[in-house]
Amino acid sequence: MVSRGFRAFVQTLAVLAAMTCGLMGAPAFAQAVNSGHVEMELAPLTATVQPGTTTYVALREKIAPRWHTYWKNAGDAGLPPTLTWTLPSGWKAGDTVWPRPQRLPQWQLMTYGYEGQVFLPVAIKVPASATNGDRAAIAAHVEILVCKDVCIPETADLKLALPVSTAIPEVSPQWGADVARALAEAPKPATFAASANYAKGVITLAAAGAPLKGVDANGAYFFPDDASMVLLPARQAVERGPDGLTLTLKPSPVLAKAGALSAPLTGLLATKSSAWEISARPNAPPPPGASGLGPALAAGDAPKNANSGIGGLLTALGFALLGGMVLNLMPCVFPVLSMKAAALAARAHAPEEARRDGLFFLAGTLSAFLVLAVVVVAGKAAGQALGWGFQLQSPKVTAALTLLTLAIALNLSGVFEAGLTLQGVGGDLQRKPGAAGAFFTGVLAVVVGAPCTAPFMASALGYALTAGAVATFVVFLALGLGLALPFVALSFSPALLRRLPKPGVWMDTLRKLLAFPMYATAAFMAWVFAQQSGGPALGLLMGATVTLALCLYLYGLHQQAYVEGRRSTASLVAAGAALIGALALAGFAAASETEPNAVVAEGGPSSVHAEPYSAERLAALRAQGKPVFVNFTAAWCVSCKVNEAVAFSSADTAKAFADTGAAYLVGDWTRRDAAITQALTAQGRTGVPLYLVYGVDGGEPKVLPQVLTSGAVVRALKAAARTG
Repeated sequence: MVSRGFRAFVQTLAVLAAMTCGLMGAPAFAQAVNSGHVEMELAPLTATVQPGTTTYVALREKIAPRWHTYWKNAGDAGLPPTLTWTLPSGWKAGDTVWPRPQRLPQWQLMTYGYEGQVFLPVAIKVPASATNGDRAAIAAHVEILVCKDVCIPETADLKLALPVSTAIPEVSPQWGADVARALAEAPKPATFAASANYAKGVITLAAAGAPLKGVDANGAYFFPDDASMVLLPARQAVERGPDGLTLTLKPSPVLAKAGALSAPLTGLLATKSSAWEISARPNAPPPPGASGLGPALAAGDAPKNANSGIGGLLTALGFALLGGMVLNLMPCVFPVLSMKAAALAARAHAPEEARRDGLFFLAGTLSAFLVLAVVVVAGKAAGQALGWGFQLQSPKVTAALTLLTLAIALNLSGVFEAGLTLQGVGGDLQRKPGAAGAFFTGVLAVVVGAPCTAPFMASALGYALTAGAVATFVVFLALGLGLALPFVALSFSPALLRRLPKPGVWMDTLRKLLAFPMYATAAFMAWVFAQQSGGPALGLLMGATVTLALCLYLYGLHQQAYVEGRRSTASLVAAGAALIGALALAGFAAASETEPNAVVAEGGPSSVHAEPYSAERLAALRAQGKPVFVNFTAAWCVSCKVNEAVAFSSADTAKAFADTGAAYLVGDWTRRDAAITQALTAQGRTGVPLYLVYGVDGGEPKVLPQVLTSGAVVRALKAAARTG
């Protein structure tokens, strides 16, 4: 009789044998690795592989929203992914099959890459000596650069167990169909003739042959393999031919210096439906049929900048000067300019001091604009996209401005005196704060004025940030001159100054009243910080404001004791300790910033559903034949909030959205966002607000004024809904 224990032992062996057989025939297995902003894994084409054949294993990249990786030619910036393979003996990895890339323009740079999910297939040659039933261990070390408004290098070590079988392979059930699709849609080697010629400052790329006969040439584009040959951000003019295409490209400085093409021009010739890998013969006659039927739609995403040369610069300077002057009327700078007005009133009957203060105020505004220009030019050189108001996209800056404006408000309220030194209160307050205070007020007017974009400023800034460094500096200085000009003119006009009342007790009352706009500014900056960083960080910032107020109160007690001839070392030490505490809390608040929400879904009509802006969603809505209203806004943009309160809150606006069926997209630029920056740049703009209305008939959007009314929105929506 067989014992119960022996029977259990036999059953266990049977189970293990079954498991072993199952593993031998199991499909390929890989595990995804999330490197931070990209989920990666090795995705095989087939579940098993045959000895002596070639299969494909793809690098699957699932890229975080609004981030991107790069093509084999990254363009003006970036790096392509690299894969270092570890394969069994006798196995060999071939070249990567690169899918057609996207164009990713940023300011005056052009990069090529991928967003969303992409498969990069690699040919793997399986040796004939591979043993049936083995599970081949395949590994790849991946180094990848992923970018949004910053670029982060990430790595992953990926592994794949790939079964070897003499049976005919089946498509892998998980990713096989996607890899097969990537291979089917990948650019193919061209079977037609192509030539490239460089003359008269342009490259003429001509291609003709059966695959190009009758192809839709609109938007055709050439992706060069070598970024040093073609000026990538420039638009590419396309001309149709009966049997092909002719593209006119701008040469890179390297080619322009060389003066001639010395090697074939290789790259990707892409149309809407297909793409081919071409090698255009240099200095060869164009193939017949490549042109002659007129121009097609130009390709390229270079920023719009219709003005050029000295005329464009002079126009931009005029708009900058006017825009700077109008900025004085915008709500952002009211609190700061009211301080300057009070200072001028105090010196209304001291012309020399008034002129001095006016010049120092001008110096402050020009210095602040000069610093902004330096940052913008440096950012452009580093490949970053910066626009007007970029400094307020940083929670660290909004936290610092919250504390700064609170300190100014407490000073105006008389909690403490700025500039009070050991030489005495009276004379020091009348003299020393004059020049320094005027300079500081000019700087503060620029920093706090960033949430507003005045009329005329958009065109000037658009020119400055898409032109060269010299133009950027000149236009920014013209903006500063325009902002300071009214106060400079007033300070140099004795007749106007004499009309102001003489200094007296009324000035102290005015000063304390002016503290309240500064308190409001501090509260607004704290609200912006909350939109950027969330509730917990706001709690830390509120602690910092209370501690700073305690610090300045204690410092005011120290000043009062000094004026009365008493010692107050304890209050001064306590004020210093409170200041350290306030700065520490503010630092913790800024460091605890979190990712913002996808969209600030507010500011539009309350009855209209707001969706986050994306180029893909906009394209989908337009394909459905719907009118679309796009609102590019930011929490720190006071002009945006005023427009939304005035133009979007009315019943007429809500009714117009309902009657026309228009979709409402919100592009939130509260924190830096490369996709929204790109959309602004495409319209020749560098900041918010920007309002676009797309009609049902297609075509370019209608750009609404920066100062909105309900009537303007209603008229634009009705026009967008009309056909014909």
